[in-house]
Amino acid sequence: MKKQILAMTSYKKQKYFIEPKFQILPEEVQKELKIMCVLTAQKLCCTFCVGFEENGDIYFETIEGEIDFDEIGAELEIKRIQSEKKEFLKALKLWYVVFFTEEGEKIKQELQKEKK
Repeated sequence: MKKQILAMTSYKKQKYFIEPKFQILPEEVQKELKIMCVLTAQKLCCTFCVGFEENGDIYFETIEGEIDFDEIGAELEIKRIQSEKKEFLKALKLWYVVFFTEEGEKIKQELQKEKK
């Protein structure tokens, strides 16, 4: 499956990146995403990436950046995020599916037909 990066934060370089085509997200959503990424990268001392699978599923990746990187801790932190941010991630997936997939295009066409 083709993956698309949504946002990425580097603990070592102290930088945050959001893919330009996803900057159409509402400002509050972008803010929430940035906070989530930055805090996770700081906590894990790594580069932290959030993205979309082709079907809209959200994936998380950690890239080791420091000697004290803890893989097990990283997995636990990602599970915590998935649990605590469940509604946020669900809405983010729905947004992606509607605006960036063929399935979403069909949904938009059906809604336009109903309006007429």
